[in-house]
Amino acid sequence: MSQLESPASSRRWWALGLIAAAQFMVIMDTSIIGVALPKMQAELGFSPGNLSWVFNAYVVAFGGLLLLGGRLSDLLGARRIFAAGWAVLLAGSLVAGLATGVGTELAGRAIQGIGAALIAPAALTLLMMLFGANPRELTKAIALYGAAAPAGGTAGVFLGGVITEYLSWPWVFFLNVPIALIALVATPALMPSSAVRRGSVDLLGALTVTVGLGAGVYAIVRAPEVGWSAGSTLSVGAAAVVLLGVFVAVQAKRREPLMRLGIFAAPNLAAANVAQLLLGAAWVPMWFFLNLYLQQVLGLSAFPSGAALLPMTTFIMLGMIVVAPRLIAAAGPKKTLVGGMAILTVGLAGLSLIRSDGSFWADVLPASLIAAAGMSLAFIPSLGIALSSARPEEGGLASGIVNTSYQIGSALGLAAMTAVAAANGAELLGDAAALTDGYSAAFIGAAVIAAVGAVLAAISLRMPSAAAQPDPASSVDASTSR
Repeated sequence: MSQLESPASSRRWWALGLIAAAQFMVIMDTSIIGVALPKMQAELGFSPGNLSWVFNAYVVAFGGLLLLGGRLSDLLGARRIFAAGWAVLLAGSLVAGLATGVGTELAGRAIQGIGAALIAPAALTLLMMLFGANPRELTKAIALYGAAAPAGGTAGVFLGGVITEYLSWPWVFFLNVPIALIALVATPALMPSSAVRRGSVDLLGALTVTVGLGAGVYAIVRAPEVGWSAGSTLSVGAAAVVLLGVFVAVQAKRREPLMRLGIFAAPNLAAANVAQLLLGAAWVPMWFFLNLYLQQVLGLSAFPSGAALLPMTTFIMLGMIVVAPRLIAAAGPKKTLVGGMAILTVGLAGLSLIRSDGSFWADVLPASLIAAAGMSLAFIPSLGIALSSARPEEGGLASGIVNTSYQIGSALGLAAMTAVAAANGAELLGDAAALTDGYSAAFIGAAVIAAVGAVLAAISLRMPSAAAQPDPASSVDASTSR
């Protein structure tokens, strides 16, 4: 990652605002369609079995192509790929919003995911270019970037409810258009440029990892409906394993692979990415099933259920921006990460105590705030360690890997917890007690995932001693000193 130009200091924080907006948008696009799904199903003719692919088409394209986006960012320059991603996201939003059938809608969602896969790693690379030289500022920048994710997730639920109720479902996609146009205009003025580097693009690797991940998600999503031992589940699952194996083999043999396997020899990079994967696998199912509990058990409509998540979002944003950077500086990134995942486990366990005749104030608010506190403390140090562990010229690759870890963890965690919930009664729509049992089981499963993450982080992260860190603010990138 070379830095040939640097924007004026006074403009760097405006650039960070655009980077945070990118994170906000790519996460919002995973959640904004939730409330609109019933109307989309009725108007476009989705069956119950393929309706979930309105979500999965975006997430699989996003997660599967993030490594390619990171590689292109390293070769062609982060600013160019960032702008290209916004253009692709704009096009996908128009296709999805104007769709009149199932195939066109899913194509639009996949195109949106491709755009997000270009935006996300380029955004993190640009953040490192702008703030990487100053560890204290880098901690603040990562905190602001991280806070944009929960804000985008909750804003998606809230805006999806408002738009669906007062406008129409296509506007959940058309909302992206003016924001993408603003980003395309602002990017050349705010973002630093970098030189084009010589190198090849591993298209076979991109194809095998994307199709392999998509097949894995498909097998897990379909299993509760057709059975875990069904031929289709086993065959698609086996295909996923073979494709991902081919991907690893191709990466090991290519001179310029999509993902240099040796990058994981960098101290703590693999451990930080595992933490990000497990955070996504625990957090996204919590958000998904909490929204369903609010609507299907407590009886809140779309707008109030979105508003009910605002306290949690506000709490997590304050935790990421105000508390996490100070705690990292005082206690170090490892202790902050492990403590955060332990607190997240407690919050998820608390949510598993929900009742069919419960209330938002007693059953949701206290436990959701504890979970939000844990997520805010775990996300920032795991992201900082992952980004700062790679070589500067592989910033785009490191960004792509950490984004892939979180998104694939989200997709697989949601698919697995959906299966757990269905097995425990969540398929019995209209039966509040059965639904509550199913959602409670999903919360327990998410708590187990978070607990495993805390244990693995405690065992696998190897941070320098305090004597090796003269400046506490530099702890966010402490992994580079070993």
